[in-house]
This record gives sequence, structure tokens and C-alpha cells, in this order.
Amino acid sequence: MQPDPLSIAGFRFRSRLLVGTGKYLRDGKPDYELMAAALDASGCEVVTVAVRRERLIDDRGRSILDFLDLKRYTILPNTAGCFSAEDAIRSARLGRELLEGLGNPGARWVKLEVLADKRTLLPDPIETLRATETLIVDGFQVLAYSNDDPVLARRLKAAGASSVMPLGSPIGSGQGILNPNNIRIILEDMKNGDAAYPVIVDAGVGTASDVTIAMELGADGVLLNTGIAAASDPVRMAHAMRGACEAGYLAFRAGRIPKKLYASASSPESGVIATSRTS
Repeated sequence: MQPDPLSIAGFRFRSRLLVGTGKYLRDGKPDYELMAAALDASGCEVVTVAVRRERLIDDRGRSILDFLDLKRYTILPNTAGCFSAEDAIRSARLGRELLEGLGNPGARWVKLEVLADKRTLLPDPIETLRATETLIVDGFQVLAYSNDDPVLARRLKAAGASSVMPLGSPIGSGQGILNPNNIRIILEDMKNGDAAYPVIVDAGVGTASDVTIAMELGADGVLLNTGIAAASDPVRMAHAMRGACEAGYLAFRAGRIPKKLYASASSPESGVIATSRTS
């Protein structure tokens, strides 16, 4: 049984796992072959490219885009590394210009990141909302990376964001889902009267069980990068993340049993063969 397609920003995808393209290194240099193999193993259809920070051309004259099949993947430009609304807006427009020239369907959408500081890499809520409002007017489909703050999530949706993307934990930390209750509240708020509105958990995923937990909370998808790219075996981890995403999605929709304090026998207690003891 396969998960239902993910509908987001006018697109439909079979995979609910969105994967980044950064941090695939060998001897301190970008390893595009490893990146391509991990993306393939993940089964993803959406890949993020940090337009501002990513070095599109390496010291051998190769472009990261040469290793991405633009007919297979929808590129999601990412404003990573931006610390103000103005920088993020400029970066988003650069990504649109680049992808329009390549004919990729991702040209009109953006994963918006506006960070507060370099130490925590947490989103700046005020600048994120400002950038979202401007980019919506500019014709973008905005996927807004945010704190796990239900109030901010409501504001971003009201501003016109195509998806709210609350963090599981800080970028690259591998701490998993630190505040599942806030994620639940965000999901309740976003789905209230709009069950199709997509909520993607983004950042902090360290291993496959983190993806499963996010999906079992009811998230529509998970976006990750470091959890695969920095693993000892990125390709094998990508396979694991793929299976975890599908398993969590199906488990949430199947409906887990309630937790109980005491045991509950799996077999019926009536109609069993009676036993007797003889002295």
C-alpha cells in the first residue's frame, strides 16, 4: 500500500519526503555523485537548493544542477543563509530567474528561511512574516519555514503561505521532534476547515524514527538534509528515511490503539479449555 499523493502549491507528488542537496562532502569538497545516489535512494521528487549559499560551480567547473535530473525532480529554491526579509526576497527572486531559464516547474515557489542568528539558526518570526507577505504579492508560492509556534503558523497561513513548515528541532541538530504537542496544535489549527492544507515538518531530523514520529503526528511530509547527508552511509540512510516516511503516514491513517496502564489480553478469555488439578 502506497501513501496518497502529496498536494502542495499546485503540485502533486507520490513521495512525501523532501530532501536537501547540501553537506554531501568527501575530503571536505562537495560530492555530487554521492548526493545524486542518496536522492535516488530516498525516492524524493522535490529537492531543495540553497540559491544564496550553495556554490553552484565547484573547483572542477561542475554545477550541482548537472547532477540533478530536472525532468525528474522539482527544484525548491531555498533562501538558507538569509537573516533579513530583504535578503530572503532577493534570494527568492534569484532562484526564480535561474529556474525559469532552465524550464523547471519549481520556478514560482520558494522554501522561505529567514534566520535570527548564526548560533541557533532559528527562524526570525517577524522577518519571516514580512518576507512572506511581500513574496505572496510578488506571485510566489511560499513554503514558510518557522518555529513550532502555533500563533506564527496561523499568521503565515493567513498571509497566504502555501505551506507552513514548523521545525522539529534546530537545523542540523539531529535532536528529532522536541515539542510534539506544539506540532499537534499547529496541525489542528492548519487543518481546521481546510483538511488539505499541507504542513511539512522541517529541520532537526537525525534518523528514521524521527521521520516516523513526525508523520505519526499527522504531518503531510518531512523535509530533511543533514540526517541523510551527514550519515556514515548516506545512501543507506536515505533508504531508511524513505521507508520511515511511508510507515509513519500509513500508521497515522490506520489509527493507533490507545495507550493503557495495564495489560489487555490478545486472546479471548471466554470459551477457553478449563483445566483442573488433581492431588
